[in-house]
Amino acid sequence: MSVKTNAMRVLDQRKVEYQVHEYSPEIHSAVEAAQTMGKPPECVYKTLVVMREAPRAKPLLVMVPGDRELDLRVLAKSTGDKKLRMATQKEAESLTGLLVGGIGALALLNRGFEIWIDSAAKAHERICVNAGQRGINLELRVDDLRKVTGARWVEPA
Repeated sequence: MSVKTNAMRVLDQRKVEYQVHEYSPEIHSAVEAAQTMGKPPECVYKTLVVMREAPRAKPLLVMVPGDRELDLRVLAKSTGDKKLRMATQKEAESLTGLLVGGIGALALLNRGFEIWIDSAAKAHERICVNAGQRGINLELRVDDLRKVTGARWVEPA
């Protein structure tokens, strides 16, 4: 492995075990990344940037299985928001400083984002999430991911 990302440094500092999976940075989709890594797509999570209405204007980072769409109504019920919308690619990249396909919650800790994770992750011991750079995913225990990120569950109503 040629690169050590900030996400890896955070996990190393906290002595969290993880496995690195590298693939072509040309791949921007979690489903394609899963295929390349030989993992089921429901175990490779994408991180989405979701916009709130003012006055709660700070966006959310939401980790969802790569093969699923985010239900904004379910998320809004979990967060207590009335209305949410997906960030555009330009907004997501501007707000996070990361390229779409390389956005990862572990790389954005202490940046003021509320972090949420789809409750489907409870069915797995380990999942893969982006390391904050296109072409690198980190596989770690769901419990460790939640502890490190402070992520809250998105629960269906």
